[in-house]
Amino acid sequence: MSKASKRRREDAVRQEHRPKPAGLALGLIALTIIVIVLGWVLYSNHESKTGQVVAGNNPAIAMSHATFEPTVPNRGGPSGKVPEGMIWIPGGEFSMGANDPPEMDDVGMKATSDGRPIHRVYVDGFFMDKTDVTNAEFAKFVKASGYITVAERKPRQEDYPNAPPENLVAGSIVFSPPDHPVPLNDHFQWWSYVRGADWRHPEGPSSNIMGKDAYPVVQVAYEDAQAYAKWAGKRLPTEAEWEFAARGGLSGKPFVWGDEFRPNGKWMANTHQGHFPDHDTGEDGYIGIAPVAKYAPNQYGLYDMAGNVWQWTSDWYRPDYYRQLAENGSVARNPQGPETSLDPAEPNEPKKVHRGGSYLCTNQYCSRYIVGTRGKGEVSTGTDHLGFRCVMKP
Repeated sequence: MSKASKRRREDAVRQEHRPKPAGLALGLIALTIIVIVLGWVLYSNHESKTGQVVAGNNPAIAMSHATFEPTVPNRGGPSGKVPEGMIWIPGGEFSMGANDPPEMDDVGMKATSDGRPIHRVYVDGFFMDKTDVTNAEFAKFVKASGYITVAERKPRQEDYPNAPPENLVAGSIVFSPPDHPVPLNDHFQWWSYVRGADWRHPEGPSSNIMGKDAYPVVQVAYEDAQAYAKWAGKRLPTEAEWEFAARGGLSGKPFVWGDEFRPNGKWMANTHQGHFPDHDTGEDGYIGIAPVAKYAPNQYGLYDMAGNVWQWTSDWYRPDYYRQLAENGSVARNPQGPETSLDPAEPNEPKKVHRGGSYLCTNQYCSRYIVGTRGKGEVSTGTDHLGFRCVMKP
């Protein structure tokens, strides 16, 4: 765990006894909600104050208005058998990045500057899990290895010498919607740190995953996802691999399935309907998280590459990384992401890129189901809408 993460957690457990306005423990929320994860909570409204590149201020950003060029997939398939539960992704050259956002709200649809400029990328072929890693699959890993996730680990007194012993308890971040409309500029209204929340109890100690073997595992920090991948003989995808796979051979489409959010009125992903964050109508068939593979796959046969749960990638997050690649003036080959993390809103917090959006995405607040858009998350933090899938080389 990073020093910054320890500092936040120490502040949380030390201050938990303070009053809890709006039903949330400010001390515990300080644990990670400020840095949380969601990468979509703190999107990129800070450009002018933080030095983040803004369209119009840099020539490379003007490239964001360029037309997507066709995807050129590699020919041929894998040399060996496709592993069970995986799909062969041919790799090739494609245009990576986010479409110019439609004229909608600033918080949700317009906050895509970190997904531009559009730039050309080449990736080698690879295998990718058809679905997010499920509770059943993660349970096999835990049973075989004895692994204990970050959310299950009790903070040690020596790491937090100023914290009352009774506050040193394990837990994680849970979506806790209010029962009434709230301003969307205050995410403390719908996120809380819950004692006893972990992958087996994603919403807290009174919840469980019985009968939910086919649901994506959540409440996994980055190192938890890495540990599973290593055990399985796989790894986490790079951001470029993830986007190539998500696009399914399509070029420049706003959604992994094409141009329309609901083609012929059909729901294509598990997202949020109704009024965010207080009322999800479940018109798409689910309120909250859904089992994997309940919506149509993309053209490569991958399920849930938009909505349901966010997915970890191996890339460090920087809002200016695409600009750096574009300024090289050549096709980026198998990019591995920047060497270090930087979120201008929280420069001391190490963050990895999230992709795909979740069941909470809506054009009222977060539109990260649009392919090419990016999320970000502090590496030691999980939530109940964040999972992962793995890849491997042939």
